[in-house]
Amino acid sequence: MEVATAPAKPQATQSIENITGSEVVIRSLLAEGASTVFGYPGGAIMPIYDALYDFNDQLQHILVRHEQGAIHAAQGFARTSGKTGVVFATSGPGATNLVTGLADAMIDSTPVVCITGQVFAHLLGTDAFQETDVINITAPVTKWNYQVTDASEIAEVIAKAFYIAGSGRPGPVLVDITKNAQVQKIDYAGHTPCKHIRSYRPKPQVRSEFVEAAAKLINEAERPYILFGQGVILGNAEAEFKAFVEKSGIPAAWTLLGLSALPTDHPLNVGMLGMHGNYGPNVLTNECDVLIAIGMRFDDRVTGRLDKYAKQAKIIHLDIDPSEIDKNVKATVPVWGDCKETLPLLTNLVEAKKHTAWVQRFKDMTEEENKVVINDECNPQSGEMTMGEVINQLNKLTNGDAVIVTDVGQHQMVACRYATFNQSRSNVTSGGLGTMGFALPAAIGAKYGAPNRPVVAVIGDGGFQMTIQELGTIMQFGADVKIIILNNNFLGMVRQWQELFLEKRYSFVDITSPDFVQVAKGYYIDGQRITDRSNLEAGLQAMLNHNGSYLLEVMVAKENNVFPMVPQGCGVGEIRLK
Repeated sequence: MEVATAPAKPQATQSIENITGSEVVIRSLLAEGASTVFGYPGGAIMPIYDALYDFNDQLQHILVRHEQGAIHAAQGFARTSGKTGVVFATSGPGATNLVTGLADAMIDSTPVVCITGQVFAHLLGTDAFQETDVINITAPVTKWNYQVTDASEIAEVIAKAFYIAGSGRPGPVLVDITKNAQVQKIDYAGHTPCKHIRSYRPKPQVRSEFVEAAAKLINEAERPYILFGQGVILGNAEAEFKAFVEKSGIPAAWTLLGLSALPTDHPLNVGMLGMHGNYGPNVLTNECDVLIAIGMRFDDRVTGRLDKYAKQAKIIHLDIDPSEIDKNVKATVPVWGDCKETLPLLTNLVEAKKHTAWVQRFKDMTEEENKVVINDECNPQSGEMTMGEVINQLNKLTNGDAVIVTDVGQHQMVACRYATFNQSRSNVTSGGLGTMGFALPAAIGAKYGAPNRPVVAVIGDGGFQMTIQELGTIMQFGADVKIIILNNNFLGMVRQWQELFLEKRYSFVDITSPDFVQVAKGYYIDGQRITDRSNLEAGLQAMLNHNGSYLLEVMVAKENNVFPMVPQGCGVGEIRLK
């Protein structure tokens, strides 16, 4: 992205002070509304940490145990608060440890600003100690990145960073600041927020003729169907979306990241799309006559085989990012723009209807799924415990008011299928990248982003061990995160595929784990292990009632599979119930 603008003029009323570039960094963050930074100090960013020392009462810093933990925590913070997460890391390995989180934030459209230290400008390109070319390394996984070599650039670049990260389709931004720029003194006249960049247009112009064409298709449809994604949440358009759904009477299904944009118990919320989504939402994709996609990108895990996807339907695609239109699925009518703006325009034009018979089709297929899959998964009467019954019991105790943070694997699919939510920004997970190790640090950040809500991390025994060190962050700073480990002693999702498609050739998925409860106690975090369902409800209640963080390990069946499932290489209409 070319960024070419004249330097912003400082506000005339502010006095000029001679301060270091590092202090400019801290003041710029405060001016942008930052309240919390997740980070880890090091040599190349030490001047910024020294400046932070004088602002401890204004800017909270959470010392993580690994830089990947910092950026995942910043993601969790952004997802629950709706604000931009902030990360500090040093040069070299500190910066490269951010790459996975940057890629995760990029594909899941999460606003994060990462500030990394860098070696002195005169040492760039000399293979100096802890020097890496972080700009070229992170270019593919950032919305924008920039290297600052002179302190006079800092305030303007940070203003641009926050504007780019949080506007339009959000994403991660990285600002790399050389050490000489951090210690250099300049005359500072205050911070001017960025409101415009000449070469960057965050929102496409809404074209009324496309809105009108979309309304015409919807009004003529007999079997219209809505697919909604995270764009509804990112656009703060939940109320507008709900008004559209209720006036049009159209059944609506959610993507993994769209979950919680519409309350789970809403009568027109028909369930989850995709590989492990609900039966009706997948099968009936290929029976609708108009498909209305809102703030979603037709990911392969939603569509299955594209040559078998909704070929009978006319497609209406609402998205803020024009590059997503026609990328995977050809749109009959593209509606560019922020859905907070386009949805009310569309709602005004659609006719109030009740598609009673069509909605009943979804209810009938839900009943079939209940009989074949859900009842046994969520309410087993004998045998080993299931992941579904743990989530079902958790729902009863939280009443849908908790933030649920999941890692990646079978537990993620089960939690997203069965968790209930009453309000938006309640589901935090790694969607597009599928990053194991995401949940624990993301839950820490989620709690700082939503301090008045209960936060429950649901994690598998494999993913938990990838960022287990972040228990130290909880220990030091006291984040009240409840941790549920669904332990099946397997890398469960890989094992499921090996069972179903590779003749049970279980190749390196049988994982040995430590005593998680004892590990947690080493970090002064209380917990217990549940091995019998008769103790499950009491264990969950003890976890939720506990003052402070708590780890609950639940031993579940080793070889349970997550169904329904659209096998790889199949269309959504070929979904398997068992």
